[in-house]
Amino acid sequence: MFWENKRVVVTGAGGFIGSHLVEALVGHGARVKAFVRYNSRHDAGLLTVLPRDQQKEIEVVFGDLRDTDAVRTALRQTEVVFHLGALIAVPYSYAHPREVVETNVLGTLNVLMAAREENVARIVHTSTSEVYGTAQRVPIDESHPLQGQSPYAASKIGADKIAESFCRAYSMPISIIRPFNTYGPRQSARAVIPTLISQALTRDKLTLGALHPMRDFTFVGDTVRAFLAIAESPRSAGEEINVGSGVEISIGDLARKIVTLIGRDAQVDVDTKRLRAPHSEVERLLADNRKAKRLLNWEPQISLDDGLRITIDWIARNLERYRPDVYEI
Repeated sequence: MFWENKRVVVTGAGGFIGSHLVEALVGHGARVKAFVRYNSRHDAGLLTVLPRDQQKEIEVVFGDLRDTDAVRTALRQTEVVFHLGALIAVPYSYAHPREVVETNVLGTLNVLMAAREENVARIVHTSTSEVYGTAQRVPIDESHPLQGQSPYAASKIGADKIAESFCRAYSMPISIIRPFNTYGPRQSARAVIPTLISQALTRDKLTLGALHPMRDFTFVGDTVRAFLAIAESPRSAGEEINVGSGVEISIGDLARKIVTLIGRDAQVDVDTKRLRAPHSEVERLLADNRKAKRLLNWEPQISLDDGLRITIDWIARNLERYRPDVYEI
């Protein structure tokens, strides 16, 4: 098996997608080192919800992506690096652009420099569909122009271009995965689907930002399969690859779908505090996933309705993790 005893580092391992990826890697027999941002609680984030037998198989390393020495130490004797670590909240990036740029751009530079020193065999760098901005054409393929419509998006464009430059300048085996709106169990309320579900489970009125933007949602299990497939495929080196369902839905229709699946009669209202700044809202994201199908033989397996049911069930059993009345940035 490809992953058996493979030495793997996952940055951002305590986050939503990172924890699911670590879980899958451990299940495949990889020797996983999880790089987690240090905090005074010594809290490994969502890795703590994994089964205890799996937690015992993970080496957790605390640090900060901006710390060159911490990153270099974490990547020693590594064969594969999945770089997911980033500050990802768009509203937070409006308030703290410097921290977001330093973490996402300089942090990526540190990971790539350490990977080069260690002669890492495969590096998968995580991008985001936000780098495309509002679609100029749909579906969005990998040649679509990049548009920094928020400090977060701009920081990820910078990180992507640094990854591209290391691939070209140093012939490093780097692939860029570009997920479109991943959702599923464990996701925080900074994302729209957990916000909608936690509100719909507890309230008679849902309060959201703009209802008209269109999004392409992909279940986390499908996204994780794409991460693994990219690392396994020699054909993905030097490539940017979209990972999305190829199906779009408006935020308003998504809210109504969730209310229906839960079986509640809830009103959907707009909260002006949740609206993005003028000229910043990304109006439409719809993935062209043909490249992933061609290079990786990947396509989504979980429909939106099925994925939402799984997510609703998990959030209902873990409601103490959510604050439906608070706008999380």
